[in-house]
Formats: sequence, C-alpha cells, structure tokens
Amino acid sequence: MSKGTPLLQIRRLCAGYGEARILHDLDLDVYKGETLVVIGRNGVGKTTLIETIIGLTTYHAGEILFDGQAIEKWPAYRRNRLGIGWVPQSREVFPSLTVEENLEVAGRRGGAWNKDRVWELFPRLKERRGHYGNQLSGGEQQMLALGRALMTGPQLLLLDEPVEGLAPLIVVEMMQAIERMRRESQMTIVLVEQKYDLALAHSERCVVIDHGTVVHTGPSQELLGHQALIDELLGVAAAGSDPHR
Repeated sequence: MSKGTPLLQIRRLCAGYGEARILHDLDLDVYKGETLVVIGRNGVGKTTLIETIIGLTTYHAGEILFDGQAIEKWPAYRRNRLGIGWVPQSREVFPSLTVEENLEVAGRRGGAWNKDRVWELFPRLKERRGHYGNQLSGGEQQMLALGRALMTGPQLLLLDEPVEGLAPLIVVEMMQAIERMRRESQMTIVLVEQKYDLALAHSERCVVIDHGTVVHTGPSQELLGHQALIDELLGVAAAGSDPHR
C-alpha cells in the first residue's frame, strides 16, 4: 500500500446536488503515483464522488485537500488548472471539432503531454486526426476523451467508467493505455469501474462505497478473484432502493 503524504485528502465530506446530500461524512486518501479503484453498487455515490472532486456538485461540508491546498470551494476550472483532470462517463468530446482540434483546445503550454505523446499512446487517433468528434466510434471517442484530459497536464486523473460499452478488444487496449500512462508519467489515478475484476487487476488499492460513504479500503489483491467477499462488501446496507448516483 502507498505511503507518505496523500496527494488528495478528503475529510468528512458532505456533497450532492442542490439540497440533496449524496455523500455523507466521506473520508478518503489518494497517494501520489497510485491507481485507486472505487467500486460499489449502482446508485451509491461513485460518480458523485468524482464530480465532487472536480467541482461539479453542491458542497455542503468537509474538506478536500489537493497537494496541501483546500479546494472544496474552488470552481471546477481552478481545480483543473491546479492539476486535476477528468474523463466523464459520457465522454463529451466536441462533435463539431476534429480529433486534432479537440486535443488542441485542451493543451497547456509547457505541459508534460502534447499531441505527439497522445498519438503515441493512441495511434488510431493519429489516423483519425482529421475526423470530427461525431464521426468516431465509441472506442475512439473514449480514447479522445482520455487524450484530451492528458493534454491539460494532470497530476490526478479521474476516470468514470472508462470502458463502459466498449468492445472487448478496445477494453483491453484502453486498460493497457491507462497502465502505460500511469507507469511512464507517475500519474495518480482514481478509477470508477463496474467491471470489478478488470479494475482491481489494474490498481494498487480499492475502496468500496455504500450510501455515500466509504465502507471498505484495502489492497486490490485482497479482493481480486474473491467474488464472495466482493458480494458481501457490496451488500452492506443493501436493503431498499437508493436513488443516488
């Protein structure tokens, strides 16, 4: 398990959408250079956590410290400039811009990532560089969304179900790319993923969220392949339905 001072520290965080509180007294540490996977049943607050870290939800209470700075009241654009990147579940590439233009609008002067590095990570994007966003397949759009996030030069990258709906071969390609960029750039990654075994196999640590709070944290290897334990953890407080994201 990672040691040292966390890059991201969350303490007693309460957040949601408007008056609705989805996250409740949530504590979480993310260490520099690690990949942390977040798992849980549908509707327990995983996406809300990602969107709260990047600054897209309503903050109610608690602390979010990034590299020692309190950012819980900062707007999303300031968090991004500080070094937090985000790939949303919906990808949200610009449909009327070409692949190359999608990357260029996100580029930061002097950043660690540029178009050439993205082309190297995803050669298919280089082949499609003149195609518009709405002319790409789902897998290509996901590659572009990830490449665009990298162009902002993040220290911390938030990935919300990056392989959802992708063909098996593309899933393998995406996970290999994520592992490669983490290894080569020492990037810190928080990964929300429904494909538990896949995510656990590509991460050092995992947390389980239920009803808007962390109910388990530990090495990913402890859960990998232990479906009965995963089912037990995901069944915590499972009675009744929960509308949370």
